[in-house]
Amino acid sequence: MCFEAAVLRPAELTAFSRGGGAATIPLVTRARGATVFLNGQTLFEGGAGIPLHTHNCPESVVILQGDAVVEIDGTEHRLTTFDTTYVDAGVPHRFRNASATEPMRILWTYASVEATRTIVETGVTTRVDAEHHRS
Repeated sequence: MCFEAAVLRPAELTAFSRGGGAATIPLVTRARGATVFLNGQTLFEGGAGIPLHTHNCPESVVILQGDAVVEIDGTEHRLTTFDTTYVDAGVPHRFRNASATEPMRILWTYASVEATRTIVETGVTTRVDAEHHRS
């Protein structure tokens, strides 16, 4: 199946709440024809963060707005606009907004349309695209 090229405007797309002050805007998805990778943006309110988790494929994240703290395999790193991370499959990591008041925005890319997220604390695994109510 062949899909046409697309211009995706995050301001015009639906943001899905991830709880805890974070919301995700899926961009390149299987529903839009992706066969190799997924990407999207996650917006963090002041003080928001996501729990420690792993993926079944590599992930890269670019900080688009604000300041972040990323924990990768037990080590914290301070990040600012356009800093970029690469995390291999199976490596525990999490992002949180370094500011209590200012928003933070990231662009994430998963190296597989079959990407999953496993929450370290609970062991629960879900497909990334299912979290976004997309197939």
